Amino acid sequence: MHLGACFFPTSYAISPTELAAALEERGFESIWLAEHSHIPASRTSAWPGGAELPQMYYDTLDPFVTLGAMAAVTTTLRLGTGIALVAQRDPIHTAKQVASLDVLSDGRVLFGIGAGWNFEEMSDHGTDPARRFGLMRERVEAMKALWTSEVAEYHGSHVDFGPTFQNPKPIQRPHPPIHVGGVAPGGLRRAVAYGDGWIPIGGRTAVDGRGLSDLRAEACGETGRDPVSLEISIYYAPPDVAVIADLAEHGIQRVVFGVPSEGRDAVLPLLDGYAEVVASL
Repeated sequence: MHLGACFFPTSYAISPTELAAALEERGFESIWLAEHSHIPASRTSAWPGGAELPQMYYDTLDPFVTLGAMAAVTTTLRLGTGIALVAQRDPIHTAKQVASLDVLSDGRVLFGIGAGWNFEEMSDHGTDPARRFGLMRERVEAMKALWTSEVAEYHGSHVDFGPTFQNPKPIQRPHPPIHVGGVAPGGLRRAVAYGDGWIPIGGRTAVDGRGLSDLRAEACGETGRDPVSLEISIYYAPPDVAVIADLAEHGIQRVVFGVPSEGRDAVLPLLDGYAEVVASL
């Protein structure tokens, strides 16, 4: 089982480069950075996590710029977006960013994606929230074409471009793994359809090894896909030995612990505690 950390990088939190080095030193496999381009001042969209949106959502740094800095001070730490809001992103630019980061990090990118929940944020990017899932799928398919074809083209309802060159290609072949966020059944079905992994969030999805394994098996069975080919990375997993052992027993590939957007004095001891829990297994 892999050990990851998810984080909202902000100007008042531990330095991303210090965090990256600390994670690698403690045996973490991956870091996953959140994304919000902005938070509209007038918002009716409910945050799925509760009544009040935490301040870090307003203040998060750009994930790709931040991951580039983290790549420069590490050698093994995998670099994840957790999640990139593909429904709000131009696919050609995003494909270039992902490929560039993969090349500069020598093939360490994990491309976590999702459609998002903030309808006003989407609308400011010209995205119709009612069509976000179809748009996300086409943008992912278009990016795959850019990463894998010497001369790529894509023609869909939402994304359309003719034959084009885009280089460099990612180091990872055929492309960096795509991990799709979202609750079951919808998020899981999207992961099965065009992802390499599924990211459920603990608290919104039960952190139960057998339950997660059964959900994956059922969703993959509907399409004839081998469940082994779809990783599960459970976000905000509790640092509980029994829970983690249960997840590992049922083939859940990755636990991702939450790291608060706070200073080093709060974060570093927390990382030590997480590492001790996993080591005790």
